[in-house]
Amino acid sequence: MIFTALQISEILNGTIDGNPNEEVNTLSKIEEGEKGSLTFLSNPKYNSYLYTTNASIAIVNKDFIPDKEINTTLIKVDNAYKAFTKLLEYYNEIKLNKSGIETPSFIHKSAKIGDNLYLGAFAYISENVKIGNNVKIYPNVFIGDNVVIGNDTTIFAGAKIYSESCIGKHCTIHAGAIVGSDGFGFVPNDKGEYNKVPQIGNVILEDHVDIGSATTIDRATLGSTIIRRGVKLDNQIQIAHNVEIGKNTVIAAQTGIAGSTKIGENCQIGGQVGIVGHLVIGNNVRIQAQSGITRSLKDNQVVQGSPALGYSDYNKSYVHFKNLSKLVAKVNELDKKINTK
Repeated sequence: MIFTALQISEILNGTIDGNPNEEVNTLSKIEEGEKGSLTFLSNPKYNSYLYTTNASIAIVNKDFIPDKEINTTLIKVDNAYKAFTKLLEYYNEIKLNKSGIETPSFIHKSAKIGDNLYLGAFAYISENVKIGNNVKIYPNVFIGDNVVIGNDTTIFAGAKIYSESCIGKHCTIHAGAIVGSDGFGFVPNDKGEYNKVPQIGNVILEDHVDIGSATTIDRATLGSTIIRRGVKLDNQIQIAHNVEIGKNTVIAAQTGIAGSTKIGENCQIGGQVGIVGHLVIGNNVRIQAQSGITRSLKDNQVVQGSPALGYSDYNKSYVHFKNLSKLVAKVNELDKKINTK
């Protein structure tokens, strides 16, 4: 798809410095820009690339003043980074603007389907499913019995939504994610074997939740596993049964959260974090990557390590840890001096 500088400036409410009829059909980084591509400049340390890039159009801040000749057409906006992000969203909407029901696919006769559904080939919609308007369900998706999916939600290829799950509006579930699989519930019997505890709850995703590829969210044993509004989960995350994650919390890849832990709002959790079960994590907590959380955390704490310490305490301790061999040698030296007296 081809856009002119004039069309882009109208979308971004920007002003043009250069050729309004300049055309682009792809996006690029400023240091790799080629003819026919659109790029942006928001970080001053990349200013030099604007004079050498071959990109046809560049989005820049209004206060940018070039100090030598530029061959690229400029679109000046209040905030180049935000404007480029807006353009990416617009581009993505166009690229993903699919509609219609492909064959072969299956929709149970009891399912209720909203307007403008896109259903990819080999997708399966089970009994009593309710799907809102403008929902996109890509190929090979399975939707179990009694699932509810809100308006404007997108479920990418190969995702599996188990029965009774409730998906809100404007959610995105990426390829291979599994929502509503059984929680890890087993009890030992007198033979030393394990009997399964039935998992009869469900999963609730509130509005504007993003679920990364290959992430799994287990259904509750009783009640619900709840992912609150605005939560963003990266790829390959494990959320166990009866976990609750508060609004606008973000969690990076390969994190695992054990059963019945409650995480507050606006938390930031790094990659490969492990959180044990039945904890309460407060609001605005930040957990650094690869930390192990074995105790509840109060609001606004910043922790690191395994088991996790206060962030500043961890950094101070790590300085000593790096010098541990020197400290041991020093102690041994002092010990010899004391014992030889």
